[in-house]
Amino acid sequence: MMVPMTVAMMSVMGVAQAHRLDEYLQATMIDLHRQHIDISLRLTPGREVAAAVIRQIDSNGDGVLSPDEQHAYAGRIARGLKLSLNGHSRPLRTGDAVFPSVAAMQTGDGVIGLHYEATVALAPGAYHLAYANQGQGPDAVYLVNALMPDDPAIHTGGQQRSAEQSSYALDFIVDH
Repeated sequence: MMVPMTVAMMSVMGVAQAHRLDEYLQATMIDLHRQHIDISLRLTPGREVAAAVIRQIDSNGDGVLSPDEQHAYAGRIARGLKLSLNGHSRPLRTGDAVFPSVAAMQTGDGVIGLHYEATVALAPGAYHLAYANQGQGPDAVYLVNALMPDDPAIHTGGQQRSAEQSSYALDFIVDH
């Protein structure tokens, strides 16, 4: 009886230690509106990959993430994101960007918040949205989801994700 309990405890401890310290978590939320589609990313470098992420942002290596370096990094991330609607590519504009301190990133607690927007004009009809995060950063892992639209005329349907969630598709309908 003691062996199964030991095995069970070891498996639980293994799960508890599987905190994302050695990965770069890139979580995406997609928010549909009639005039625009918002893409929000929460990028969390784990402690073990933080130095590599900081080097990607801190281009002059001075240990400070200047506004210009932050803006440049947000632009590099945007170039790795692909959004299409009914098979037509939609350009993303970079919006707000919030960067944690270097110290917070080094401990694995710092979250980079990036916001992008695509202009659309959603007339009544059926739509297929496709999104891909082609990644920036070491050991990237992905999460992606769509928010329930605030507009009662927008109805989400089927969702599909790639196994690693770097790609996502959403079918939705806009009523009159």
